[in-house]
Amino acid sequence: MRGQGGDRIMVMPVSIQSRQAMGKLVLPFLILVACGVILLGKADRPLIEHMRMQVADMLAPAYGLVAWPQARLRELSGNLQDIRNLEAENIRLRTENANLQHWYDVAAALADENATLKANLHWIPDEAPSYVTGRVVRDTSGLYARAVLLSINPDTNVRKDGIALDGAGLAGRVTEVGKRSARVLLITDSSSRLPVTLESSHAAAIMAGDNSGTPKIIYYPQDNMPVEGERVVTNGEIESLPAGLPVGHVHYLRPGTPVVIPAAGLEHLDILRIFNYADAVVPPDAPGRIPLPTLGRTMTLPPQFQPKRG
Repeated sequence: MRGQGGDRIMVMPVSIQSRQAMGKLVLPFLILVACGVILLGKADRPLIEHMRMQVADMLAPAYGLVAWPQARLRELSGNLQDIRNLEAENIRLRTENANLQHWYDVAAALADENATLKANLHWIPDEAPSYVTGRVVRDTSGLYARAVLLSINPDTNVRKDGIALDGAGLAGRVTEVGKRSARVLLITDSSSRLPVTLESSHAAAIMAGDNSGTPKIIYYPQDNMPVEGERVVTNGEIESLPAGLPVGHVHYLRPGTPVVIPAAGLEHLDILRIFNYADAVVPPDAPGRIPLPTLGRTMTLPPQFQPKRG
């Protein structure tokens, strides 16, 4: 072999034994280098971190060049998949649009019919109840296991036994009222008992909380079992709780054990509205009511009921 100046450079051949010996020394040498790097990192951590960041800075453009084609390929593959699914998606959307148009026509016809019937019956609509909106804060005290604290303004008119609803359904009722807060007992608490109506089976029952996320249904007719999936609403047996408020739907955890899946998102409550239904309907005094006599006094009948004297 010749060098740059034309001189010959002799290359000594390496024997097979030397090659085998060098091959055996490679792994121990790499282990020693790794141990040295570890010890150096323990001894001078800022230096190792600085070197690692310099290596990462140098390799960052290379990583970007490698990642860019992969991202473009994934995007192209996703676009091709969307194109393949476009026809099926269009068919589904046309079907849903036709169904929505059908139910829109049905709803419009029912609304017109309902308005006509109310006009013929001289229907007086119910007065909308008043309500107060508040934000739910964490409840760290109290006697109840399933209750939330509602932050309210001092000037708001929140009463005890007010009904708390979120955007989907019944959440609970107010049990304690302060100047700036109100405690709401949730329908899942073990102290909660509500009379409800099962819409499909038209059966009355009691929904009892048990501190779990699914209150139980008890005291329902044994010959009229709750139906899986049917809606559960309030039945108006309590004066401050009107009928028809959505509560949830029926679900069977096991045969013979119906529970209610609440419609309200009780695990993630943020905003609640407190409705005051107590004064919505005030029953009038019955005509001809005679007050009960008190002890030590005689009851005097009205003149029209007194016996005529001859």
